Amino acid sequence: MEGTQTEGLDDLPPSAKLVFKVLEYNGPLTQKGIVEESMLSARTVRYALERLEGIGVVDEDVYFADARQNLYKLTEPAQEFTGEESDASCTAD
Repeated sequence: MEGTQTEGLDDLPPSAKLVFKVLEYNGPLTQKGIVEESMLSARTVRYALERLEGIGVVDEDVYFADARQNLYKLTEPAQEFTGEESDASCTAD
């Protein structure tokens, strides 16, 4: 299953990969936060988030500070192939 997600991410357009990286570096963000960090249009970010949710690497939660917005974050399997796990194993050796 891990390989399937990696292949899915590789097949996405550059805008979706950028949104993925923004979430990887900044943690959970609203759509507005992703627009500000990535400098992409709101429509492009919306499309990228739909694609990322479609392959199961992004989750959508309620943003409690403003319930009209959603908070987007990487899923647990997505965090496994971002390199965090491999960095930890390198330092353990």
